[in-house]
Amino acid sequence: MSVAAPVDAHASAAPAVVPAPPPSHADVDSAKWQAMDAYLQAQMRNDMFSGTALVARDGAPIFVKSYGMANYELGAPNTADNSYLLGSVVKQFTAVAILQLQEQGRLKVGDPICRYLETCPKSWQEITLHHLLTHTSGIPNFTSLPGWDEKLAMLSYTRPELIALFRDLPLDFAPGEKFDYSNSGYTLLGVIIERVSGQRYEQYLHENIFKPVGMARTNTRETRALVPGQVTGYYSAGTDFISARLVSPTVDLGSSGVYSTVGDMLRWDRALAADRLISRSSRDAMFTPDKGGYGYGWFTAERHGRAAQFHSGSDNGFSTNITRFPADGLTVIILSNSDRTNAGRVGNDLAAIAFGAPYKLPVEQLGDLLWNVMRDRGVAAALAHHAELKRTAPTAYDFGDETLVTMGYDLFEVRRLAEAKAVFEYNLRQYPKSAYSYDGLADIAAVKGDKAEAIAMFDRSLGADPKNSYAIDGLARLRADGVKAP
Repeated sequence: MSVAAPVDAHASAAPAVVPAPPPSHADVDSAKWQAMDAYLQAQMRNDMFSGTALVARDGAPIFVKSYGMANYELGAPNTADNSYLLGSVVKQFTAVAILQLQEQGRLKVGDPICRYLETCPKSWQEITLHHLLTHTSGIPNFTSLPGWDEKLAMLSYTRPELIALFRDLPLDFAPGEKFDYSNSGYTLLGVIIERVSGQRYEQYLHENIFKPVGMARTNTRETRALVPGQVTGYYSAGTDFISARLVSPTVDLGSSGVYSTVGDMLRWDRALAADRLISRSSRDAMFTPDKGGYGYGWFTAERHGRAAQFHSGSDNGFSTNITRFPADGLTVIILSNSDRTNAGRVGNDLAAIAFGAPYKLPVEQLGDLLWNVMRDRGVAAALAHHAELKRTAPTAYDFGDETLVTMGYDLFEVRRLAEAKAVFEYNLRQYPKSAYSYDGLADIAAVKGDKAEAIAMFDRSLGADPKNSYAIDGLARLRADGVKAP
């Protein structure tokens, strides 16, 4: 017979174990808000993020915050009301415009493009609007032409002059054969929109997309009027911001050239979800992937185990992304005025936080570490630090030649030529086959007017990498001037 233990009347009763209540939606959103903010703070520290991020669920923002400066020269901070250059995100406006015109019976996406163009080369006869929309036309990308970044992008063009840049180039492949991203195709779509609608492309977007949706702070780059809240785009040299070179607005047709805010882009997202601009069948066609997972102005793929629709843009010192998870009602919009930002990665990581999926915080990169040492103590100290790290911590960073090539070209970009030369020469001592380091020395020699030395360096670059197109093009330019190597 068991005997119960005596009860001590003076002993404290053990506290009852009460399970914690499940977190409320507000608590969950608060925790995710803090995680998103911590992530973007790390992006600022380690990837020079500058801009505005918005995350919305079923059209209601659960995170909106701005970081960095709209204008670093004036110390004006970014805000959610600022407008940013969208870059290639504009392609989805172009695609919707084409689908609207199709619904009006004014064209069909299966039509040959030559039906709508004044001068059409023979090689384009089999190309359809669908091919242009899905980047399967085979028409070469004009923004990849030699000398584009250095000169061609800064020139002004009429519509025929812009098309003439690529009209007579041979196709890269037969129409429909494969996917190859081409701004040329969306430029032609912009011309076709103008031809069929009888309106300028910018006017068409304003009257048929922006105004009906209520995108009041969205405007095109073609205007020279002052636009309140419009931010400045920046490139980077190491961990320093530098002004972006202004690309001509005449090259934007159909593929870029629109500024917008995160709020207006959320209105755009909601209009698509509600079929306010195009019918459900047209929307389904837009998000039906062709080769390369590309539909009409959108990529489609699986992200975090969910169907995603997304597009990024990069232009004139801006980096942007919009990502939609339609089945989950989640939309992520990233508008950045730092070309260093990978807006697609930022958008994907914020979506991961929203879904509770794995992601990685940005960490300091070797190139940034070296740049900061150079800024404080000079280029010799930075290169000595590289050598010391490579010796004592060989697995801590990626010690390939690319980091120092980037550093050298960042210095070259801001015309710190002696320091750039020291970096390239050091890199060649570490990596004797670094073709791009020879390219850097060639470019420095060319800027100094020593074309013979520039040719010699490009020749050595090709000795290290016979397929280096940058050296091939550089040699062609220099030898066209009648200069011979010593």
